[in-house]
Amino acid sequence: MARINTNVSSLIAQQNLARSNDDLQVRLQRLSTGVRINNSSDDPAGLIISERMRSEIGGITQAIDNAERATNVLSTAEASMSEVASLLNSIKALTIEAANDAGLSREEVEANQLQIDSAVESITRIANTTSFAGLKLLDGSLDYVTSGVAPDKIKDVRVHSANFGGDSTLPVNVEVVASAQKAGLFLSTGATTLPSAVTLEVAGEKGVDVLQFSSGTALSAVAFSINRATDSTGVRAEVVDGEAGTDDALKFESTGYGTDAFVSVQRVPGSDGGEFWETHDDVGASAAAANRDTGEDVTALINGSIAEGKGLNVSLNTNALKLDMELDETLAQTVGSPESFTLTGGGTTFQLGPQVESSQQVNFGIGSMSANRLGNSLSGYLSSIVSGGENSLTNGNAAEASRIIDDAITQVSVTRGRLGAMERNTLQTNVRSLQTSLENLSAAESRIRDADFAKETSALTRAQILTSVGTNVLTTANNSAQNVLQLLQ
Repeated sequence: MARINTNVSSLIAQQNLARSNDDLQVRLQRLSTGVRINNSSDDPAGLIISERMRSEIGGITQAIDNAERATNVLSTAEASMSEVASLLNSIKALTIEAANDAGLSREEVEANQLQIDSAVESITRIANTTSFAGLKLLDGSLDYVTSGVAPDKIKDVRVHSANFGGDSTLPVNVEVVASAQKAGLFLSTGATTLPSAVTLEVAGEKGVDVLQFSSGTALSAVAFSINRATDSTGVRAEVVDGEAGTDDALKFESTGYGTDAFVSVQRVPGSDGGEFWETHDDVGASAAAANRDTGEDVTALINGSIAEGKGLNVSLNTNALKLDMELDETLAQTVGSPESFTLTGGGTTFQLGPQVESSQQVNFGIGSMSANRLGNSLSGYLSSIVSGGENSLTNGNAAEASRIIDDAITQVSVTRGRLGAMERNTLQTNVRSLQTSLENLSAAESRIRDADFAKETSALTRAQILTSVGTNVLTTANNSAQNVLQLLQ
C-alpha cells in the first residue's frame, strides 16, 4: 500500500501497545499491593463476595473479643464469690463451735459472735465493691427486676436468664398442675390411749429415733414425744378424728414436701408388745396398710413449659427463661389457679455472635451477694445472724444460724457453678467455634481477593515483553510511510 494519510499499521500497533501498557500497570499494582482486586472493575462479583466476607470476619473478630471479655467479667465475679464462700465456711465453723455449750464460756460465744459480725460485714462489702470496668457485679445490679410478685403466693424468685427478644418486659405465668404433698401415715386405735406397750422406730428425711411407750399412754402424749424429736427426724404427729369422729387416731406427717420427704413409723422388730401397731395411708375402713409414705413434688407450667419440681420449688430451664421459684404452700397445693408476674428488665447481655440477634446473645443474671440476700424467706437471711439479729449466737440460736449459713453456702456455690458452666460450656466453646469460622472465612476471602504472586510475576513478564515488542512494532509502523519517498525519486 502506498497511502500516507492513514497509517493503519500504526493504529493497530498503538492499540495493542495501550493494552499491553494497561496489563502491565495492573500487574505492577497487584504485585505492589499484594491484592488481586484493587478496583471494582478488577472483579465486580469477587468484590461483592469479598466485602461481605470482610464484614463477617469483622463481626466474628469482635464476637471473639466480646466472649473473651465476658470470660474476664465472669472470672472477676467468681473470684469474689470464692472469698464470700471462704467467709461463709469460717462463719459455719464458728457457729458449730458456739453450739458446744458444754465446753464454751459465754465470753467465747460473744467473741465468736464478733468474728461473725466482721465476716458478714466483709461479705456485704465484697458484694458492694466487686466491679469490672465500673460495672458492679455482685450488688444486684445485674439481677433481673420483677414486678407484681405476690409474696403470699410466690415466696422467692431467682431469675438466671431471660430473653426479652424485642420487648421491654417478659410476662411469667405460673400454674400448678400437680400439687405438692407431704408424706403421711395414720394409726387408728379405736381409743384415745395405746392398748399395750410398744417400742417405735420413727424415721424421716432428717434421721431416725426410737421411742418407748407403756400401755395406756395417751395418743396426745405419743404425739408430744414424737414432736420433741421432729428436728432430728423430720416427722411430726397430731391426734386426729378416727373413723367414728372421735380423737382415736394419730397422723404422722413429714415436715417437708416432695419426694425427698418420707415417713416411716414402725414397731421395732423383736420388742415386747405392740402387736396392734399397723399404720395406714388414711383413716377409715377403706384405708390400705402402709408402713412408709413418700411426699410428692409440685409440678407447674411456667409460660406453657413444664417446670421441674422439688418439694415446693420449681425450676425452669428453656432458651427463653431460666429461673428457680419457691412457691407458698397454698399455691403449691392449688391446682389450676394461675399466678403471674412480670420481668421488667435487668440482667446483662453478652453478644457472642457476629449478628445482633437474640439467637446470638446470651442473657445472664447475677443476684446480690450481700448479707441481706443470702439465705431464703423460710429459714432467714444471713443478716439475721449478726449481733442484735433474731438468729444471732448470743441469742442462743446456733441451730437456726447454721441452717441459714448452709442455705447461703448452697446459694453461693450454685451461682459459682452457673458462672463456671457458662464460662466453660458457652464462652469457651463459642470462642473455639468462632475461631474456626474466622480461619475458614479468612482463607476463602484471601483466595478471592489476594494476589497470586507466581501468576502475577508470570503475567508481568509477559506484559513487559509485549510492551517492549509493541514499542518496536509501533516504531516500524511509523517508519513504513517513508518508503513512499522512494517513488518520488
